[in-house]
Amino acid sequence: MVPEYSASLDEEGICRMAFELIFAFDEVISLGHKENVTIAQVKQYCEMESHEERLHKLIMQSKINETKDVMKRKASEIDKSKIDRNRSDKGGLMSLQSSMSTRIENGFSDMSISGSGGGFGSNSSYGSMDLDSFSSKPKGRTTTAATAPSKGLGMQLGKAQKTNQFLESLKAEGEVIVEDVQPVVGQSRGSVPVATDPITLTVEEKLNVVLKRDGGLNNLEVQGTLALQILQKDDGFIQVQIETGANKGFQFKTHPNINKELYSKENLLGLKDPSRPFPAGPTGDALGVGLVKWRMQSADETLVPLSINCWPSISGGETYVNIEYEASKMFDLQNVIISIPLPAIRDPPTVNQVDGDWRYDSRRSVLEWSILLIDNSNSSGSMEFVVPKADPSAFFPIDVRFTAARTFCDLKVASVLPLKGGPPPKFAYRTQMVTENYQVV
Repeated sequence: MVPEYSASLDEEGICRMAFELIFAFDEVISLGHKENVTIAQVKQYCEMESHEERLHKLIMQSKINETKDVMKRKASEIDKSKIDRNRSDKGGLMSLQSSMSTRIENGFSDMSISGSGGGFGSNSSYGSMDLDSFSSKPKGRTTTAATAPSKGLGMQLGKAQKTNQFLESLKAEGEVIVEDVQPVVGQSRGSVPVATDPITLTVEEKLNVVLKRDGGLNNLEVQGTLALQILQKDDGFIQVQIETGANKGFQFKTHPNINKELYSKENLLGLKDPSRPFPAGPTGDALGVGLVKWRMQSADETLVPLSINCWPSISGGETYVNIEYEASKMFDLQNVIISIPLPAIRDPPTVNQVDGDWRYDSRRSVLEWSILLIDNSNSSGSMEFVVPKADPSAFFPIDVRFTAARTFCDLKVASVLPLKGGPPPKFAYRTQMVTENYQVV
């Protein structure tokens, strides 16, 4: 066993591989007795992935990402408050209103790609923009220039120098700090999330599936979008190079202002008028401006990511409900929630067995079965619960929600090409699939 893990048999070599040897001996010896295993089996057991470890790493990474987002938002708010205070000291309320009116007029001119109204504006079916999207704070909060007393007795931000040093260190590490313009008093912020990257490309698919309770598929429909979000106008002079696979059964449609000849010949997404940039700033759609949309509809049951079987059976004065899931190997499903409606009952159901967690919502009379991650290591699972005697149809329709990092459509963003020369700009690329309506009826 030792030569399999340590190249040298001296003390130094053994100490270097001490932990590997301990784990190997643990597989060979159990309660002082030798197990009937081969060296190949020992290696396989030691290298085997742990599902719990993957879940733990996934949860930790989620917490890290959430902390980074909070840090960016707080740093941006501090820097915006400092900029706003400096403006109020120099120009007061009148200069701020004048500056904001100029920026709003410029913003409206940037939103339209062509002066005749044929751009990604409010007349486009791919997204609309409204005045509320210019606001960057919730309703009720006012600018410092409008509320600070002239004698300087209002709220003051302390340690401004340390704040700037913190922001500069973030920028030096490659983080993008967004400095939004403060809104005019009375305007409210829309629900569009704040983008932190100069250019963000998002591939999102929405899944609509209706499964039959007795088995089989009623309908499967996939609707996808490739969206672009740009923070600064100068970054809008670009073309997006994409790569596509066979995508049998998919129907694609590009935005009217996209150069269709360039798209069909070279898989390049660029504007018909290359002298104009893509629109920058917030849009009516949280993902940004839609460049390409696609749709696929199928009756092939093998394409279903998650199949649900529910078996209610009455025994005496009680109903035993056995429900199980089977997941496709194509996707790793995250944050899975299976909601089973229950008849009107006084006490929570008795759950005898469950793979995952469960929660009873008494207000909606719904039992929620949740699994954090479904992958190849737990592609099937089950739950059994008991309620008072009820009609089997009372447990339908079953609603399912989940997300996945992979999509049905084989479409990827290869690169972003600048039209004005220079190095390729940095961009963020996200892919996600979400359930819009997923039911067992």
